[in-house]
Amino acid sequence: MSDNSKITLGKTLRDARIAKGFTLDDLQQTTKIQKRYLIAIEDQNFDELPGDFYVRAFIKQYADMVDLDGAELLKQFDSALPSTQTQEYVDKVNENNPETRSQQRQVDERYVKLRRTIPVIGIVIVVLVILVGIWVAASHNGGGTTKDNVDSSSVSVSGSSSNKTKSSSSSSKSSSKKSSSKKATKTPSFKQLSSTTSGSTWEMKNASSKPKMSLSATGSAWMSVTVSGSTVWQGTLSSSTSHSLTIPSSATSVTLKFGNAPATKVKVDGKSFNFTSATSTSNATSSSSTTGTTTSSSTTTSQVQTVTLEFK
Repeated sequence: MSDNSKITLGKTLRDARIAKGFTLDDLQQTTKIQKRYLIAIEDQNFDELPGDFYVRAFIKQYADMVDLDGAELLKQFDSALPSTQTQEYVDKVNENNPETRSQQRQVDERYVKLRRTIPVIGIVIVVLVILVGIWVAASHNGGGTTKDNVDSSSVSVSGSSSNKTKSSSSSSKSSSKKSSSKKATKTPSFKQLSSTTSGSTWEMKNASSKPKMSLSATGSAWMSVTVSGSTVWQGTLSSSTSHSLTIPSSATSVTLKFGNAPATKVKVDGKSFNFTSATSTSNATSSSSTTGTTTSSSTTTSQVQTVTLEFK
């Protein structure tokens, strides 16, 4: 390396620094290059720098800070400078340079933001496409419905008054039929299923969802009511007292026990339940054959009875 080129390089940088009004301390603070390395560059003492590549890197950084073309300066004094070595020097210089690290960090952050934004944009586009499709379908269906309504209105207006009269009379007849059929289906009825000397089993059709039961007596009579295996009421009634209760909707049957059945009266949903007729009928005639002779006993009703009423 010629002394003339060394002096010319160092003098060029020093003169540019002085012209800009920078001190070595100013450059050290701005470039983060230690002051002793800056002095070594101006004095052409490149051996004092940490490596051959740092010579070119520091000179370029120095030149850029004093508004010189660093690349052109390196090219001009290339023969006077040590040759560059491996890329690891470049990486190390960038790593030690906060400005370079900051720029790289900004690039990385922009890349990350872009990667996060792309899926969001895609989702928004898909949602918009779906909403537009729903809107188009709704508009199409709405138009068809409006047209149907207009057509039906036209038909209704063009209909004669006689048709309206017939329609209303038909509606009245069908309503009356429905009312009568409903009344017929709601009328409760009792049917005997079986009977014994101590009681009977009955079936009640068309009972309400919560049948109401009314108990009364013509004389002193004890009775109890059992639902689902649990006694819900028991007591003694007289001719001047009565008792009412509501059977739960979950109950499928109720068991009644009477201590004086002939004197007991029962109503279910306002319908009289004549449970004694079956037992008296079954016991009305008892025949015994003695030496070919048949004898009829009198008709009696057992006082103590157990009656089961099933709801259908």
